[in-house]
Amino acid sequence: METAGTPRRPRVAVIDYGMGNLRSVSRAMVAAGADAFLAASPKEAEKAELVVFPGQGAMADCMDCIRRTDFESFLKQWIAADRPFLGVCMGLQVLFERSEEADRPGLGIFPGVVQRFPSQPGLRIPHMGWNEAIFKPGSPLTEGLKAEGEPFYFVHSYRVVQTDPSLVWCETDYAGRFVSGVRKGRVFATQFHPEKSQVKGLQLYRNFLTLAVR
Repeated sequence: METAGTPRRPRVAVIDYGMGNLRSVSRAMVAAGADAFLAASPKEAEKAELVVFPGQGAMADCMDCIRRTDFESFLKQWIAADRPFLGVCMGLQVLFERSEEADRPGLGIFPGVVQRFPSQPGLRIPHMGWNEAIFKPGSPLTEGLKAEGEPFYFVHSYRVVQTDPSLVWCETDYAGRFVSGVRKGRVFATQFHPEKSQVKGLQLYRNFLTLAVR
């Protein structure tokens, strides 16, 4: 229960579809000021003001879990309604049309293909560790972050290519520039892990919570 002088804690559903770093994302959201809970069904998730979709692993496994838990239509409807949404890592990749990993279709919410980083001398795959995200200006999620580059933590072997340039929210250099974040309205997704990115990651999560009152 809220009391006078106590900041409101927006209700955030962390989608529990059977895989992903759910509890670390949930804990980070609580630290950022959310009333966060794990939602194992669309009915539970509908109780939230904001939705976070974390993910890790393979596209095929992720899509199988989404369909098995009946979250596919929920995610499409939530995003189509421009309700506050944040995808993390695989939670970004599944938004696109197709992944070359096992040649599996994604949710098809955004145009684009997910491809593996190219094999080349000196390039380690997966792309793992700290790297800078360079943001486009004008986003509520970048309040307090430097547009010219902030360090975030990455763990991935695939990245989005061939997408609509208007969706690109931030980019990162690894084997050339790649899309490390997308945005459309109040729908955001990051290839990096804010929950593993210490102070800057928590700042991004705090900024995301402000969408609940916009």
